[in-house]
Amino acid sequence: MIRDLWLVGIGTGSPAHVTIEGMQALRDAALILIPHKGAGKDDLAGMRHAILQASGSTAHVVPFDYPVRDPALPYQARVAAWHDEIARRWQAAVTDAAPDGPVALLVWGDPSLYDSTMRIATRLDPAPRLRVVPGITAIQALTAAHAIPLNTVNGPVQITTGRRLHDAGWPEGTDTLVVMLDGEARFMDLPPDGVTIWWGAFLGMPEQILDSGPLTEVRDRILATRKDARARHGWIMDTYLLQR
Repeated sequence: MIRDLWLVGIGTGSPAHVTIEGMQALRDAALILIPHKGAGKDDLAGMRHAILQASGSTAHVVPFDYPVRDPALPYQARVAAWHDEIARRWQAAVTDAAPDGPVALLVWGDPSLYDSTMRIATRLDPAPRLRVVPGITAIQALTAAHAIPLNTVNGPVQITTGRRLHDAGWPEGTDTLVVMLDGEARFMDLPPDGVTIWWGAFLGMPEQILDSGPLTEVRDRILATRKDARARHGWIMDTYLLQR
């Protein structure tokens, strides 16, 4: 049984992104769950281990294999079944280890922004006492890397996903659009005239890649860079900001 579950935001790849509160939580946890996401993604687990080492944590570390989504299911059902299975794997890993104290998960970015770890935690039975330690978001890492503000003066900002951008297009009344979880480079779907993009992949990691400029001029270059990086690493996490 997981009595206390701590979700610690760890930023986007640099141990320096973890707050002092986050580092202390990692030291105070009794057990830490580390997801293994399959072949070609070992560096994600490696980054978590590097952060644990930097924190000085002596917690018992338990790996678990991350499930994959069932592509045969409709999207909402696919995500729900995936979350159910993740919760089951947390529970099984903790039951085998029988920790005497809080269980922690290192959450990429921040547990509150386009992350479902808190939703998955509600599937545990009985429900644990939940503690959330905020972290640096991919949006913060992106704007800092490009040295730009998030918004225009008095201008609205909307955060969305690649799926929503594809399905609904550019939201009305929004000057600045931040796109996350875009596995298909949906900026290619937009009419590019008058749009500027600031793009980044592997933000905060040694492999960080940045590009920016008028969408008409840089979109093909970003697409090629993205394809090459995914081929070399076996995966990619990227985020981008659009303004028009």
